[in-house]
Amino acid sequence: MISKPVLVGMTLEEIRKACEFFNLPKFAAREIALWIYRRGAIGCEQFTNISKKIRQTLADQFEMGLVPPQKVSISNDGTKKYLFPVHKNRFIETAYIPEVKRHTLCVSSQIGCKLGCLFCMTAHQGFQGHLSTGEMLNQLLSVPEREQITNLVFMGMGEPFDNTEPVLKALEILIADYGMALSPRKITVSTAGLIPGMQRFIRESKCQLAISLHSPFAEERAILMPIEKIYPIHEVIARLKEFTFEKQRRISFEYILFKGFNDSIRHVNQLVRLLNGLRCRINLMRFHSIPDSPLQSTDERILQAFRDKLNAKGIITTVRASRGEDILAACGLLSTRIQVS
Repeated sequence: MISKPVLVGMTLEEIRKACEFFNLPKFAAREIALWIYRRGAIGCEQFTNISKKIRQTLADQFEMGLVPPQKVSISNDGTKKYLFPVHKNRFIETAYIPEVKRHTLCVSSQIGCKLGCLFCMTAHQGFQGHLSTGEMLNQLLSVPEREQITNLVFMGMGEPFDNTEPVLKALEILIADYGMALSPRKITVSTAGLIPGMQRFIRESKCQLAISLHSPFAEERAILMPIEKIYPIHEVIARLKEFTFEKQRRISFEYILFKGFNDSIRHVNQLVRLLNGLRCRINLMRFHSIPDSPLQSTDERILQAFRDKLNAKGIITTVRASRGEDILAACGLLSTRIQVS
């Protein structure tokens, strides 16, 4: 168990305060941050442009906080799923998705999830705890493909806006010049529609936003996503319309098509009405079957027709490729229930 304060997950301001507390020069804080987040150091002894005395004090007082994955599963399509140990002897999963022009890491924000979505294996696991900022960043810092990653999506285990503060802190470090200096255009945070956290995110971060939609009708969405009863999708859309979004900032909606449930022309027309006046796009997804689920994936022909009808009505709509299904790394399949049961 880590008993010392952990460096990974600290903002520059927090590092400065720590330096002050331990009588270290404040000017060293930025260099410490760069070693942690940019230069690939795995221990304080590697901070070579900082004096040995400062390095020793840091090593005595802090843990670096980097934890390697315990296991990797490799899909036939090249996707990798990493199993990371986290606090209280729990585990999380992180998916690495390589493509020709982009390499995406799907980051988890919680151990399990509270929201109970009908189509999601993480929901079947239940909720075991929140991840710290450091545990989120560790997923990027500790995978072998760290230097290849171009895009981050907070679409792994958990609901990011049920853990808003640590997520926002992670986003700050990811895009800060003292941190990883990633473009906010390359980072997407997905939510089921928790309005308070979503509003904070829009005000405080420049990263991209994705909303899990899955039906434009409240009664249907409530069957799929119980959160609809607390934060109705029409209220989520209304709050989004209150904000003025910069041109480079994208709102996307995720929509899994279920056979005979949400894949009709009636749903196309209602989506157009619901999203009218909002500059956005829709990502259609195939359902990946999970045990004991009454849901089925829609026919490929209907999926393609659904996409074409939405595009014809002026909503940019694409079909997201399924990756890593054979290793249970595709959307909705992440779960560490076996490890925690």
